[in-house]
Amino acid sequence: MAEQIGLGVDSNADCEALLRCLPPVSANTEQSISSIPEQGPAYAELADLEHCDGLILGSPGYFGNMAAPLKYFLDQTSQHWLSGKLIDKPAGVFTSTSSLHGGQESVLLSMMTPLLHHGMIISGIPYSEAALNRTSTGATPYGPSHVAGQSGQALSNDEIAACQTLGKRIAMLATKLK
Repeated sequence: MAEQIGLGVDSNADCEALLRCLPPVSANTEQSISSIPEQGPAYAELADLEHCDGLILGSPGYFGNMAAPLKYFLDQTSQHWLSGKLIDKPAGVFTSTSSLHGGQESVLLSMMTPLLHHGMIISGIPYSEAALNRTSTGATPYGPSHVAGQSGQALSNDEIAACQTLGKRIAMLATKLK
């Protein structure tokens, strides 16, 4: 999903998607986490937030809420909140769950709450995106969604369209607001 959203961002000549992931968190304080993942995108750093013109967060859904690593990362953004560094930056959210009733919309809303506290401008997907009216798999006006199932089901064409639309939309807003 992040890659498809990135393609939407990159379709704007004035924007470039920068994909990041987060390390796992653990109650085990002895756990050592590498600063560089062995494969895939680099781990996000708080400084990435200061330098972005727009932000799109994604998380798997767990019991209708965002995953612990994202919550942990966002809980460390108090200095950004105090300084107002994220005010008026556009933001969007996306999620994937293993079941149809995995609480996708509540996951999306849980990710929006801290962004609203930061004064960010939240955008979803407008119903002018035909995929929202066609889809039987995923995507909501709150943001793209996907039911991965237990075996990691592929994105549908409508889900791909929703992801790319969100990327294009946040890129367009970032360009206009900058």
